Amino acid sequence: MNSTGRVWARIRRIAASDRISGLIMLAFAFAGLVLANLPWTSHMFEAVAETQLGIPGTNIILPIGHWAQDGLLTIFFLTVGLDLKQELTTGSLANPKAAAVPMLCAVGGMLMPPVLFITVISLFSRFAPPAPGIVTIPTGADVPFAEAAQGWAIPTATDIAFSLAVLALFAKALPGSIRAFLMTLATVDDLLAIILIAVFFSSLNAWYWFIGIAICAAIWAFLVRLRRVPWLLVAVIGVLAWVMMFEAGVHPTLAGVLVGLLTPSREMHGEKSPRAQRYASKLQPFSSLLALPIFALFATGVHFAELSPALMLSPVVIGIIVALVIGKPLGIMITAWLSTHVAGLTMAKGLRVRDMFPAACACGIGFTVSFLIASLAYTNTELSAEGRFGVLMASLIAALVSGILLSRQSKRFEKEELESAS
Repeated sequence: MNSTGRVWARIRRIAASDRISGLIMLAFAFAGLVLANLPWTSHMFEAVAETQLGIPGTNIILPIGHWAQDGLLTIFFLTVGLDLKQELTTGSLANPKAAAVPMLCAVGGMLMPPVLFITVISLFSRFAPPAPGIVTIPTGADVPFAEAAQGWAIPTATDIAFSLAVLALFAKALPGSIRAFLMTLATVDDLLAIILIAVFFSSLNAWYWFIGIAICAAIWAFLVRLRRVPWLLVAVIGVLAWVMMFEAGVHPTLAGVLVGLLTPSREMHGEKSPRAQRYASKLQPFSSLLALPIFALFATGVHFAELSPALMLSPVVIGIIVALVIGKPLGIMITAWLSTHVAGLTMAKGLRVRDMFPAACACGIGFTVSFLIASLAYTNTELSAEGRFGVLMASLIAALVSGILLSRQSKRFEKEELESAS
């Protein structure tokens, strides 16, 4: 293997490590927060983020910060779409009966956080000054309850990469069934988050753009089934699908999910592995080490009038922390108990509902998709900034709590294995 091959192999190993790629993305998120708020870097960072770039021949002109969100993040969503297609065909979601409990838990884990978020905002608007129906944010501005409540969808998502990174760091001795449960839950969570973005955060434009999307999807589905895939043409069709999504008013990153779901997930033309699986593996380094870190850099790179502990007292920040850190595991655990004790469904052999609590706490790590929703939910830039700060803080707290619980659980399982072996 030549030097280029060795470097690429090393990059792929790093990207495949949930632990390393998660830490890299976290480092970029903190870098964005710091660079946007240090006096001697904030102006330069803002200038870079606001630099306009456009696609020739179209009216699509966006700042670099938005390109990270709407453009680069499409690579991540394409990987998600490919993984979803594989899971639905031959993976954990191929047998709905076996995956029923984690699938239902994903629904429960998405329903509870908005309830707690709205409850927190409602309590602030009712009992805190200056008046009922108004909440005050750290800048001193008064915001109507209805406007603050628009962030209800922010704490609904689970970041699969970070939650699995926490498992890899702290839960080496846990049975594979717990990781499989979390994988299934987070995969369904991704699918639900995609639907949520499409339904609630799209402003539909002229109907003919949807015809263009359908044509691009059909051509993509045809091309990726050929014995020899014409990759240049496939790339052009992928870009056209993105443009059509953008012009249609649907969040353009969903173009990645669409074409990913249309990619074959069974072996064909005598190949040894499914194309969706191979393509996802090849895209993983670009998603984990390029798209997600740069997105995290600009997503958290929001300037606050004063970056101080007072931010932790923001109704939006508190609402997101309560919703992710408490709401996510609460929704998952209640659903798991109801599914097994009332609906009569069964969990993986040897697993009890209470065994899932540490992993359920890891689902409170929102990060990627929650950052995206925070930027879509609020038109008020200060609320959007506080929403993203809240996601960062909630994800860190959820990671810390789940890490401690998973470490203790892992030691308990390891002790039980040693006792049974002796």
